[in-house]
Amino acid sequence: MQVIITTTDADDLDFIASVLRRTGFDPLPRTNLKSVADQWLDRPAELVVVATRDSDEYSSLYETIQVLRTSTEVPVLVLVESPSELVITELLSAGADLVLGLPIGPKVLSGYARALLRRSGGVPPLALPILDLEEITLNPSTRNVRTKNHLSKRLTQLEFRLLYVLMTHRGQVIPWEVIVDRVWGYSESGSRELVRGLVSRLRSKIEADPSSPLYIHTIPGIGYMFNLTPPD
Repeated sequence: MQVIITTTDADDLDFIASVLRRTGFDPLPRTNLKSVADQWLDRPAELVVVATRDSDEYSSLYETIQVLRTSTEVPVLVLVESPSELVITELLSAGADLVLGLPIGPKVLSGYARALLRRSGGVPPLALPILDLEEITLNPSTRNVRTKNHLSKRLTQLEFRLLYVLMTHRGQVIPWEVIVDRVWGYSESGSRELVRGLVSRLRSKIEADPSSPLYIHTIPGIGYMFNLTPPD
């Protein structure tokens, strides 16, 4: 299990990486959270840990966590030095799952990391059946999708969740609000662009011509529908 760690403090990096490595994670140090958000689709992980002792970084941290949340729902653990109630609530509002104070004990850090991963796991992919519709096949255990006459491609966690929801409700129109709830796990206004962007990325992987989709059809003003034939 890979965990991305971002911090500018070398001592904090060594400590966090050592604790999480003993917990069973594979630590991946990164220089800053913005680069993690920008490269997420190419370099995903199961957990993100952000540590900072510089209060001047808080405002940019809020914004970057919000950007990261447009690409992934993986747990984000933030470690800051003696956080105030306002800092904690704003970080949680931005999309952090947990905010803890520095310094922190190794057992506490390890325990919270395991708990976040356990809570975010949902239904294990291995427990889900392979969806084989002949023209398109989705394997939950590997997150691989194979379309007729095309090579197998691996999906991100969000892409997989979206395609699984659509395929298991094929022929039904799924409102975008329902997609947000099923894929991201929350319901908030202003999330239509998130869905549109994710649909676009998924189409680029499974559609021969994304501009004229065969599988994922847009139902204007409502949402999306998966079907092997164009909607009426």
